[in-house]
Amino acid sequence: MNTVTITGNLTREPEIRYTKEGQATAQLGVAVNRRWQDRSTQEWQEATSFFDVICWRELAENVALSLSKGMRVVVTGRIEQRSWENEEGEHRSKVEITADEIGPSLRFATADVQRTQRQSGEAETQEVGTF
Repeated sequence: MNTVTITGNLTREPEIRYTKEGQATAQLGVAVNRRWQDRSTQEWQEATSFFDVICWRELAENVALSLSKGMRVVVTGRIEQRSWENEEGEHRSKVEITADEIGPSLRFATADVQRTQRQSGEAETQEVGTF
């Protein structure tokens, strides 16, 4: 099973785009900070990991409408690696998280959740958080 959950702060505004077929996709960056005390020196240590996150369809649109740079979020999804060749013919690869769920972290904030109708006309609804 390939599932990952991270909690961190958005490093940039979510960037939404649409495919030729009209599917929404949003890209965002999340910084995850870790702090621990070194047992041998008793000094505090810090490390930050940066993750690129991509989401699709209604989730992408809701993320673009609801979240902004600096917000603390919880992301659940799967790790995927993609490869390509750049204009100079060099092989490149990238590991990113494809999100299944994204929401605001309520550790240091509150959220007002509003329901929106799905565009497909189904009876299901999806929750959108606003601050």
